[in-house]
Amino acid sequence: MKKNNVLMERLYNGIVKENPTFVMMLGMCPTLAVTTSCINGIGMGLSTLVVLALSNLMISLLRKFIPDGVRVPAYIVVVASFVTIVQFMLEAYVPALNDALGIYIPLIVVNCIILGRAESYASKNPPLASLFDGLGMGLGFTLALGILGAVREIIGSGAIFGYQFWDTPVGIFALAPGAFFVLAILVIIQNKMKIKNGKKPEEKSCDGNCAGCMTKCEEINKEEQGGN
Repeated sequence: MKKNNVLMERLYNGIVKENPTFVMMLGMCPTLAVTTSCINGIGMGLSTLVVLALSNLMISLLRKFIPDGVRVPAYIVVVASFVTIVQFMLEAYVPALNDALGIYIPLIVVNCIILGRAESYASKNPPLASLFDGLGMGLGFTLALGILGAVREIIGSGAIFGYQFWDTPVGIFALAPGAFFVLAILVIIQNKMKIKNGKKPEEKSCDGNCAGCMTKCEEINKEEQGGN
């Protein structure tokens, strides 16, 4: 039961709590470049998800055998191998999507989300938890790119998935500045929702470190001393 809770927590962490796009603001280059349509955003997100999950799993399996001095080059080799496989699969089965994403598929190799999770989580945790961490982060990235692409496509072209909504779209949303506008609006909405539904911080017991303590024990102690 505890193990299942940890795995579900990794999924929730990547999708909501530490969403790589809306919360951590990572991977902005493909986020802003390929989200001119919903299908492109989802395609980029799913490609990154596959690479992220498999590289997390492989790096976790090899974490005890990779010397610290070459760990980053080793991570890049692992990630590059999975990116090459994904690119070949896209070229073979979804050539139109591969052409639309273009150079951003090979650039997954240096995506800070993947290298960041490899360094901060997969290299320090067991394989199954690392796999779910990659799945959670990948799902969060895919969800964010899909939403961003859908909003930009609907407003910027007046259509989505081939369905036309109106004939007077706002063209700027299909361009680079539109990506910044939509991302900023979505981040604001998410932050507003988090503030509205947020909980008060849990009070911590006093450990003597008053400088970093969220309780008001230092003020209380001063008041008590003054009263005495």
